[in-house]
Amino acid sequence: MGSTRTWVLAAAAAAAIGCSSSSSPSDGGNGGGGAGGGPVGSITVGNIFFESAHNGTRNPAQDTVSVGQVVTWTWTNTGSTPHSVRSQGSPGFTSSGTETGNGTTYTFTFTAPGTYQYDCAVHGSAMTGTIVVQ
Repeated sequence: MGSTRTWVLAAAAAAAIGCSSSSSPSDGGNGGGGAGGGPVGSITVGNIFFESAHNGTRNPAQDTVSVGQVVTWTWTNTGSTPHSVRSQGSPGFTSSGTETGNGTTYTFTFTAPGTYQYDCAVHGSAMTGTIVVQ
């Protein structure tokens, strides 16, 4: 009887772990397989880096979003150092202005599938990112 109860408890624990799987990167959920685990489409603008809040990738920050999803870049711990989000290549998107200040945000809604490259107009190749729109 004791070994049956142990087996049942082990099976229940395994089922609970299986039910807590992460959301896929393109569904807008808060799950994720990387260091970030934040919302899909949230990018941190730091001092000389972009970082995906969702999966923790940094320089290049990489995120995958669904068509029609808003992506938000947030200046975090940047103080008075200027940064921007500048679209590179084709397909392109509307770039931000050069901004300073913690908490500054720039948002863009991606309405067409594609792989979008961006950098910081101030720091160039030292700060890069990619948004894959599916």
